[in-house]
Amino acid sequence: MGRSSREQVSRVMEETGPDSASARLNRACRGIASRFRSKRVWILGVAHLFAFALSYWLALALRFDFDVNAISMQFFLLSLPWVLALKATVFFCLGHYDGWWSYVTFGDLLALLKASLLSLVLIAFVDHFAVDYQIPRGLLILDCMITIMILGSCRASWRMFSEQFRPMLKPEGFRWALLVGADHSSAILAHQIQSHYSQLPYRIRGLISVDATKGVSRMGQLLILGNLDDIREIAVAGRVTDILVTSGIISGERLRRLMELCDEAGLTLKIIPPVEDRLNGDHRVPIRSIEINDLLQRDPITLDTEKIESLIEGRVVMVTGAGGSIGSEICRQVIKFNPRAILLVGKGENSLFKIEKELQLLETSTTLRPCIADVTNKQRMQQVFEEYYPEVVFHAAAHKHVPLMEANVGQAVRNNVFGTKCVADMANKYGVHSFVMVSTDKAVNPSSIMGVSKQIAERYVHTLSQESSTRFTVVRFGNVLGSNGSVVPVFQDQIRRGGPITVTDERMTRFFMTIPEASQLVLQAATMGSGGEIFVLEMGEPVRIVDLAKDLIRLSGLPANAIEIVFTGIRPGEKLYEELYFDDEETLPTSHPKLRAAYHRPYVLSEVREAISQLEQLIHAPEETLRQKLRAIVPEYSPPGESDTSAPEDRTEEEPEGVKNHL
Repeated sequence: MGRSSREQVSRVMEETGPDSASARLNRACRGIASRFRSKRVWILGVAHLFAFALSYWLALALRFDFDVNAISMQFFLLSLPWVLALKATVFFCLGHYDGWWSYVTFGDLLALLKASLLSLVLIAFVDHFAVDYQIPRGLLILDCMITIMILGSCRASWRMFSEQFRPMLKPEGFRWALLVGADHSSAILAHQIQSHYSQLPYRIRGLISVDATKGVSRMGQLLILGNLDDIREIAVAGRVTDILVTSGIISGERLRRLMELCDEAGLTLKIIPPVEDRLNGDHRVPIRSIEINDLLQRDPITLDTEKIESLIEGRVVMVTGAGGSIGSEICRQVIKFNPRAILLVGKGENSLFKIEKELQLLETSTTLRPCIADVTNKQRMQQVFEEYYPEVVFHAAAHKHVPLMEANVGQAVRNNVFGTKCVADMANKYGVHSFVMVSTDKAVNPSSIMGVSKQIAERYVHTLSQESSTRFTVVRFGNVLGSNGSVVPVFQDQIRRGGPITVTDERMTRFFMTIPEASQLVLQAATMGSGGEIFVLEMGEPVRIVDLAKDLIRLSGLPANAIEIVFTGIRPGEKLYEELYFDDEETLPTSHPKLRAAYHRPYVLSEVREAISQLEQLIHAPEETLRQKLRAIVPEYSPPGESDTSAPEDRTEEEPEGVKNHL
């Protein structure tokens, strides 16, 4: 089943894809029918007819210096019906009856110019070839100009009234706000906020620069009043009550400082989602309260979109664990780069159903193929590979809950080790172009079953790349903020219940990264290297779990002492801190500032396969026997009771210089 099979699969996907010719025709017909049923289209259509008639009469009056004789009036009445019909048809076909005038933009005014000029050309054509009389050319030009003036003035006046005068009639209904950001996109966002006064009760007093710019300058009609350090004085002078910040425009550390300044000054701090999250066809600007993700946000990630697009565009992409937190976000990121198809692989039907329905709402030509499959089931995985021939594989399926895996050793090894081996072997067999395994910092000097199983999976992927044409890479990162079962949702649920918040140890720290940040860097890592690399995401500084709990209490609007924090002791398999590298791993920078490459000591594929084969024979053995075998395979593995739980500062002298600087 070679090239011909691939071509057959491609034809089937194209014929049944969402952008087939029959589907496009049906959508177009339904769209026209629904427009005719819309009351808005009829209301705006009648309004435009009045405007067209008025502009045509004014053009006639101006043409004859307002001295219109009976012959000219008869000529006007004869030509009026078909002139109105032509103009009404052109404006309808170009969509001028589909939106209320309160949302008019300069793009709408350009569209008005286009429709008016097209109407002029059509009227002149019909006048020249289809009627017995000739409309004066000056009259047609005047009509076009007056049409643009009347409709343009009406639309601009309605928006001006909505933005400038309506708030003045109800001054108690809005709040003065400052918008953080002093670039072109911030100015556009400020105008967008003010243009939707009925949905957003804010009036933008001015912009706040994120750098050290001093003095007052302008961005369009908005003043740049100062920087973040001046915010208290600016707020007092301008009677400002709210500060609005676009998510990701400043780092989490600076946002934390801004939140403290706002608390001291009695200001309300609100977050606006980034522009890519607002491009959903909705004209509204969603404004929300600050969240823990915002406080841990690092500098925005810059992706090499050209390389990612060259890897993904037009290809069949498989994502295992597609219903999970990381897998589903990888799907959301992948679909932006126009793959031919995405295979959503997972064994949880509800989670797959959810992500499939979410992706179906996007306007895309990508085919979605949900595949209920267990990655440890070789026959099922072979069936999926033979049917769809994926070209890029993101392997995110894994058991990840540390205490739960300590109590289910065999299942952790089966899913994380055997499942990875199964998918990787299929990728090698069917000539996949790129295979990316999502790993974890818990695989470094592991103290848990989850960590040691991921370490063995890393080794297999690493060694398989030595004998395969497939580009196998591993991406290793720490905890993902807000993922299913992670610490943040647990703490939030405990706060809702009134406490207490349970923290295992006051000294415990973890590396954190947001779900979109991690998924974006996984895509970036997929474009790098030639195979065999372990890419480690730049995780920033570790965060104390107890500080995270205190931040969540604060963000819930409660006093710091309102919720009790209880320390319960370290659970089986846990460490006080996590590491991103083994001591003997050489780490080098890559072309992307957020990614480093870790080069591990080489392993032999036959030896790794033999070790996994021995694990398979012991999969139903007593758990202690399985732990001993894991310890023999990975000497760095320290089972519960043997792990070093000292704090990071206690280990400073032991760490290699490169690793210490990186952490």
